[in-house]
Amino acid sequence: MTMAVDPIMMTLVQKRLDHISRYMGWAMTRTAQSPIFSESHDFSCFLSNARGDALSVADGLPIHTGGGDFAVRAVLRDYGGDLHDGDVFLLSDPYEAGGNHLPDWTIIRPIIIDDRFLGFASNRAHQSDIGGGAAGTYNAAATEIFHEGIRLPVLRLFERGRVREDLWRLLLLNSRTSDLLDGDLAAMVGSTRTGRDRVVALAREYGLSETEGVFSAILDHAQTLMKEMIRTIPEGVYYGEDVSDTDCFEAMDVPVRVTLTVKNEHLHVDFSGSAPQIRGFKNSSIANTSSAVFLAVMSFFNGRVPQNQGAMRQMTIEAPPGTVVNALPPAPMTMNTVHPTSEIVHAVWRALATAMPLEGYAGWGKTCYCISSGRKDDGRTYVMYHWNGSSGAGAVRGRDGFPAAGQLCTLGGMNLPNVETYEQIYPVKIHRSEMRKDSGGAGEFRGGTGLEYSASTYQPAEYSFRSEGSRKPTGYGIIGGEPGVKGTIAVTLLDGGEAIAVPQYGIMQLGSARVDVSSPGGGGFGDPLRRDPLAVQRDVVDEIVSPEMARDVYGVVLSSNLLAVDLLATEARRQELLGVRCPTPLGPAAQLEKVALLGPLVCRTAGVSPERNLRS
Repeated sequence: MTMAVDPIMMTLVQKRLDHISRYMGWAMTRTAQSPIFSESHDFSCFLSNARGDALSVADGLPIHTGGGDFAVRAVLRDYGGDLHDGDVFLLSDPYEAGGNHLPDWTIIRPIIIDDRFLGFASNRAHQSDIGGGAAGTYNAAATEIFHEGIRLPVLRLFERGRVREDLWRLLLLNSRTSDLLDGDLAAMVGSTRTGRDRVVALAREYGLSETEGVFSAILDHAQTLMKEMIRTIPEGVYYGEDVSDTDCFEAMDVPVRVTLTVKNEHLHVDFSGSAPQIRGFKNSSIANTSSAVFLAVMSFFNGRVPQNQGAMRQMTIEAPPGTVVNALPPAPMTMNTVHPTSEIVHAVWRALATAMPLEGYAGWGKTCYCISSGRKDDGRTYVMYHWNGSSGAGAVRGRDGFPAAGQLCTLGGMNLPNVETYEQIYPVKIHRSEMRKDSGGAGEFRGGTGLEYSASTYQPAEYSFRSEGSRKPTGYGIIGGEPGVKGTIAVTLLDGGEAIAVPQYGIMQLGSARVDVSSPGGGGFGDPLRRDPLAVQRDVVDEIVSPEMARDVYGVVLSSNLLAVDLLATEARRQELLGVRCPTPLGPAAQLEKVALLGPLVCRTAGVSPERNLRS
């Protein structure tokens, strides 16, 4: 039974734990070698109790941390009776060790005080290369996990504070970028040491028994808040679906289907009916699928529930083995943190939006980028992730989608790499990285814009391509909002200017070449004719929306210098657009009694009567 805990003390300890996990992240950023860590922040840090329940996941990417308990429990399963102060464990395998995909390595350090086991300090981070059939480890030709790089079960990397040098050398030997891996792995180990030391200081300050009691109260509190949030959803059964459009080898629909049951303050997420596991590397482990569900539900509740294992107590997941959301060995999995994660999140969001239409999220633009690799002048291998091709986020009621937010699995938690830094460390010239005009889905609240990104390599390089949505946009709109535009990748050889056809997923050996990425936009929320004309005018001035789109989609007519809205012409244009629309209902938008033609700010500025500004 959980001891009574002062709520103020519980809050202080929760904030302290959150600070510790963030401090672990700061330590990694400042000590790592790879720009994947120092620039892009593709890592996460979390703290757990002695049972492996996550207490704080304040720093990092939700797809890493939502299923981190699977990894910690794998350590408890294999070494639970043999844990010592100074031990450090390493794992990655999605089948054997609770990993999500092989490039994400997880470091787990037990926290032991005076021979008393208190919990774990852990992090998970993407390595630049772990071997396999393609540099950068995203092997689009993989048909089984053995093609994807070194597989790590739970390994004791440090024993009572002493590193296992033979194991460390083995790890470096299996990477094309061993110089980066050496520093990054040391940064991960050091980060868990800082976390361990600060949790020990916290426990000594409050007392071990009291600290354990607060840990339990933190989880119970999150469970209580999750129950309250679930009560806001009408009880019932809801359905959602999203589709990937290729198995990495040929065009086909790969659906992820969700049946969401809301009953007795509990969510049951059932993936029955989802596609069988596929030939390509977009299969998910159960740990990764659990992370994706956690991401979808917690983001829907918009930060109102602490992100820890207590919230997960009110959710159960049913993922049939042998499907794309719970694949069986030896199915490849390297792409799973992005796909089918995006499809899982979208499917859960769609189900939740069926229950609460006005609280729904529009879809995010999906993957559209590449990885290039080759040799530097000093002979060392480089692997460059072109993450500047980031997609736009979907809009929500009251807010436009974030521009260039990146992959849905990160929820915007990854940074766009600094252009100058990339040009310093890689043999590459970046020509542009700018907002893609007219890419965000139109709506009362506009979808986030994608990016226009161009880069050239001036020596032979291997390119690994990945993109979704070649047949239709991926950032769907809701409540009458329109989808964001599709993404594209184009390659032009610098010698002769020949354009090269690029596969959705595939590896190509190219000479000096220029890559042009136009990343997809997020979906819009609500009828575009309800968008405040002044917001449209600002978008035009910022070159996010073209004057043509403002006129033809939003019904906003601007002055010749684009600095003012012609209110009378705008009202007439919107009436004209309403007249040519097909008389079909807008789904949940049909529930709204009236649709505003001019935004409230324009009404106040122009002195237009709100009643005159509405249509029945």
